[in-house]
Amino acid sequence: MHKNDHLFLVDGSSYIFRAYHALPPLTRKKDGLPVGALAGFCNMLWKLLCDARDTAVGVVPTHFAVIFDYSSETFRKKIYPEYKANRPTPPEDLIPQFSLIRQATRAFNLPCIEKEGYEADDIIATYASAATRSGAKTTIISSDKDLMQLVNQQVGMYDGMKDRPIGIKEVIEKWGVPPEKMIDLQSLTGDSTDNVPGVPGIGPKTAAQLLDEFGDLDTLLAHAGDIKQQKRRENIIEFADQARLARQLVTLKTDVPLEIGLDGLLLEPTDGPRLIGFLKAMEFNSLTRRVAEATNCDAALIEPVNLDVEWGKSAHGPDLESGSDVGGAPEASGNLEQEQKSGSDGAQENTPQLLAEKRKKEALTEKIDTTAYHTITDEAELKQWLDRALEQGFFAFDTETTSLDPMQAELVGFSIGLNAGEAAYVPLNHVDGSNDLLGGGRLKGQIDTQKAVALLKPVLENPAILKIAQNMKYDWLVMRQYQVTIRSFDDTMLLSYVLDAGTLTHGMDALSERWLGHKPITFKEVAGSGKTATGFAAVDLKRATQYAAEDADVTLRLWRVLKPQIVARGVTRVYERLERPLVTVLARMEERGVLVDRQLLSRLSGELAQSAAALEDEIYQLAGEKFNIGSPKQLGEILFGKMGLPGGSKTKTGQWSTSAQVLEDLAAEGHELPRKIVDWRQLTKLKSTYTDALPNYILPDTGRVHTNYSMAATSTGRLASSDPNLQNIPVRTTEGRKIRAAFIAGPGNLLLSADYSQIELRVLAHVADIKALKKAFADGLDIHAMTASEMFGVPIEGMPPEVRRRAKAINFGIIYGISAFGLANQLSIPREEAAQYIRTYFERFPGIKDYMEKTKAYAHEHGFVETIFGRRIHYPEINSKNAQMRAFNERAAINAPIQGAAADIIRRAMIKMDDALKEAGLSAKMLLQVHDELIFELPENEVEKTTALVKDVMENATMPALSLTVPLKVDARAAKNWDEAH
Repeated sequence: MHKNDHLFLVDGSSYIFRAYHALPPLTRKKDGLPVGALAGFCNMLWKLLCDARDTAVGVVPTHFAVIFDYSSETFRKKIYPEYKANRPTPPEDLIPQFSLIRQATRAFNLPCIEKEGYEADDIIATYASAATRSGAKTTIISSDKDLMQLVNQQVGMYDGMKDRPIGIKEVIEKWGVPPEKMIDLQSLTGDSTDNVPGVPGIGPKTAAQLLDEFGDLDTLLAHAGDIKQQKRRENIIEFADQARLARQLVTLKTDVPLEIGLDGLLLEPTDGPRLIGFLKAMEFNSLTRRVAEATNCDAALIEPVNLDVEWGKSAHGPDLESGSDVGGAPEASGNLEQEQKSGSDGAQENTPQLLAEKRKKEALTEKIDTTAYHTITDEAELKQWLDRALEQGFFAFDTETTSLDPMQAELVGFSIGLNAGEAAYVPLNHVDGSNDLLGGGRLKGQIDTQKAVALLKPVLENPAILKIAQNMKYDWLVMRQYQVTIRSFDDTMLLSYVLDAGTLTHGMDALSERWLGHKPITFKEVAGSGKTATGFAAVDLKRATQYAAEDADVTLRLWRVLKPQIVARGVTRVYERLERPLVTVLARMEERGVLVDRQLLSRLSGELAQSAAALEDEIYQLAGEKFNIGSPKQLGEILFGKMGLPGGSKTKTGQWSTSAQVLEDLAAEGHELPRKIVDWRQLTKLKSTYTDALPNYILPDTGRVHTNYSMAATSTGRLASSDPNLQNIPVRTTEGRKIRAAFIAGPGNLLLSADYSQIELRVLAHVADIKALKKAFADGLDIHAMTASEMFGVPIEGMPPEVRRRAKAINFGIIYGISAFGLANQLSIPREEAAQYIRTYFERFPGIKDYMEKTKAYAHEHGFVETIFGRRIHYPEINSKNAQMRAFNERAAINAPIQGAAADIIRRAMIKMDDALKEAGLSAKMLLQVHDELIFELPENEVEKTTALVKDVMENATMPALSLTVPLKVDARAAKNWDEAH
């Protein structure tokens, strides 16, 4: 084709649909053969050719083709087996016309194009794209919205039924978006005709508004939390994966391998006798006359062709009964998910609950054979596996490394899982471990690491391919060391966590045994432990493959079991909004790390050692002898054997209990020695855990400490920090504050501490609907002084500090189910007085007592409680016959919705924060999360703007998903070190 050529592409499948439904039933007189659709098709095609040649369409085609669907079994079925699954069987009288319509196309002397495995739209897209590259123009004869994504300056459409062109302007007028956004629009709306899942409740108008606001689908999904309308926002977040799947399904292929090139589509003159012979055979007398006149043929001299077609059968082979040639029923409106739930018995098989049950049953019957895995040692073969991952759109991925610390780990190899039982290991840096425990040189026959990473990088970074991992944060950080940023993933650990927080551990081995009935090979089995440990790099390749590939296989199988369950159990939003997005947020925080002052820590170690030594002398004097203070056995003998202090009890081993609680209780009763012991323990713990240990965590390459955040370690959603644990540094002691002072900002920077003020009390006021507390928070009052005033009848102004302190202890204690005994110890008051305080508190705030009783009842009935964001915390022992166990679970269940909601709020703030800072053009980096506090490092000249933005994001973290009836308040301050900032 050349620049001035013009290609006409007729959507033949759409023509069939229109012809069939536009005309009344028609049969051939001689044998009753149905020909209504065929007659309509021939008349429409002839009119188009005449109009085109007479320039009625506006242009004269130089090239022409009619494109058909081959069958319903296309590549889209592989992506989504339910694609077009709800298409009805073609009407009985249409089936024999499929073949006749193709014969009619050839009788018109026109190319009749179809391709196995592809739809007509893909072929049209391929030809149009090729024509554009050659400089020619294309007109697509169709009004199908699926084809409007192709419209541009060189490609237009023509609606023959309405006799109107469809260009860029018309697409915008019809759908509210330009052609280049039609894919995104359809990804949101889905298509009930083709059974393409979209986002429930999102119609074309809403989709257009959202795309106009956010620009494109990826941006919309990334910022879905910013959508103001609650239901719309929740649906987009919950069904984001469906939108991504829909995008794969509606995006047309432009690279279909076709046997006939553009030059083979050259429009030839109509072969009058050939066409007339076909039309006479069909008994289309009126059209026969028109064709005869136009082609100057004497129709009376032309014999009808002999078409050997038997009614009810078709000469065209593949899958005609599938309905692929039917253009589809008129577009349906409504929610596909609702249609499935309320439909026939067959449709019920697609409900989330039944799908989840089906996956669980399948998992328990699919056996795992670790000897069947493959070792990939060739680049070409690795590329083949990655190409298959690209083609199917998902795969399991797992790294094997030299260290549990991802910031220092080096790749030993990685594994890939494509399907159940189909997994492979790619060794990269295995060494010969046969000679000694340290291992020899690098084994031959392995792919070069950089070459393997180069092949892996575009796949891991491709957002259209879902990567499935167990604890993705680790693999994400490992690959970052190789300049690879993993995008688009699922995490089986987190899927399990949102399903069963509080009931079991979420490690892969435990999940495999529970869900798959399979006990995986342990790391110790292949690499040894203790003195016999070799490290994974020295493991034999065959054994390494069995271990590593099994991890990928098991992870993929777990994903197939767990992913449907989050839908069935209604926790998709928790996973999509609070868990999965946080993975990369935390990983980046860990990657950044925080600076610590090594010299200051060294000085603090010396000071703590001196203070501890002084305390030891005092302890020896009080005890009347020297002993090993760190020995529970010797300490117990001194306290309860020698000194005879009250409250002593023995453990199962027969030793006196000297737990922290025992010592605290004794200290509260005025015994000096236990108090000194408590102080000594605190000092020595600070020294060993922080001032001595922290310098060892400084990474040489960065000069910073990089803590590890565990997302699935607590039942309530609270994050846990380890290696080192930065969440347990005391903030109320002088020594603890000195340690925090060792956390510093880099040159020219400051640390910003942003801390939620009384967040759990605010959540309690909202959840329990305590009007007095809500009003106090709304008015910005001192909540503890207000509580004291309510309880004790003391005016807020001039209130004694001791009265406020007691109210504060009760406010916070109530959240954790504090007892009269515990409150008495905390305030150093008689137990009865403490009990009276608690009674008075409940009398003044009866809503809190109601909340506690309702929560306990709910937990007893359901075995779990929920936060305001839908997070479920399970308590399987809530109905235990053991009264102590039952009471413990009840207290935990009361606290969990409050603490869990606070955790969810700060998670939402963290997820929003990086994008907010980036959009504002600010340089601040989020470094740490410690309970209700976020710590940032930022340039000194950006403090004011950053502080305002951080406070705004944190105080509005629940929006727009949830509007709290109590305002959130954040205290923020910047300084050179963490202590001063806090």
